Amino acid sequence: MRLGVLDHGHHLPARLFFRLASAASRVPMSDVPKTLLYRPEFFGAVFLDLSADAMRGPSFWTAGEREYLAQQTAERLQCPYCAVTHAELVKIAGDPTPLRQELVAALDFLSNLEPVDAPREALTDALKVSLIWQVVNRLANAFGFELLPGQLESGTRSLHRFGYRFPRLLTGTATGSLRHNVLEAPAVTPPALRQAAAAGDAWGSYAATVRTASYRLTDDDIARLRHDHTEDEIFEVTVAAAVGAALDHHDQARKVLGDRLSS
Repeated sequence: MRLGVLDHGHHLPARLFFRLASAASRVPMSDVPKTLLYRPEFFGAVFLDLSADAMRGPSFWTAGEREYLAQQTAERLQCPYCAVTHAELVKIAGDPTPLRQELVAALDFLSNLEPVDAPREALTDALKVSLIWQVVNRLANAFGFELLPGQLESGTRSLHRFGYRFPRLLTGTATGSLRHNVLEAPAVTPPALRQAAAAGDAWGSYAATVRTASYRLTDDDIARLRHDHTEDEIFEVTVAAAVGAALDHHDQARKVLGDRLSS
């Protein structure tokens, strides 16, 4: 984990939760909960609600199909951490192979953003899954998420068992939208900087790399940023860039769906 605040900067309830969960499972807490439960009012609370709905709420897709969509998103964005994690979750939630025709069409739609022959409900529900993992894949690459021994089995089973939900004690009540909370609401960095990061225009090439090629980021990139910026600033700008890229993909896809429906 490249940012120390994501290891040691959590509020007391989250720290206690990590200790209890690690003691029960005998496995250290993994990087995704550490990231989402750090300052959840900024990002994690609303994002976790979206995740639970996308991955285990009512949907055209089975749980296994949604995990497969997530796995394919990770492969497309070159995120080994997420690809391995969702391959395991596919086994737990139900391997969807051979794939339904609608799933093949949805994968093509998410990759190319061109009209396909599939129900609108199928595509909008696939977009919910894509939005979530386009954010997480970029953060995993940027922040150097790693799987320690035992975390794959323990973490995936917990995610599936609890339906991607965490206690409200840890997150607080989610208010606002993902776009508003990350890009517009008051935070450590000014909204103008976060909005620039979301568009890929902040801190030289850093925000653009998070958006388009997060797999290329290294520990040295974060180390250089630390010379001029606090870890909270790096956290916010990185999240803003990842969320901006995911929202852009989502918005473009919705426009394609609109064009398809009116044609």
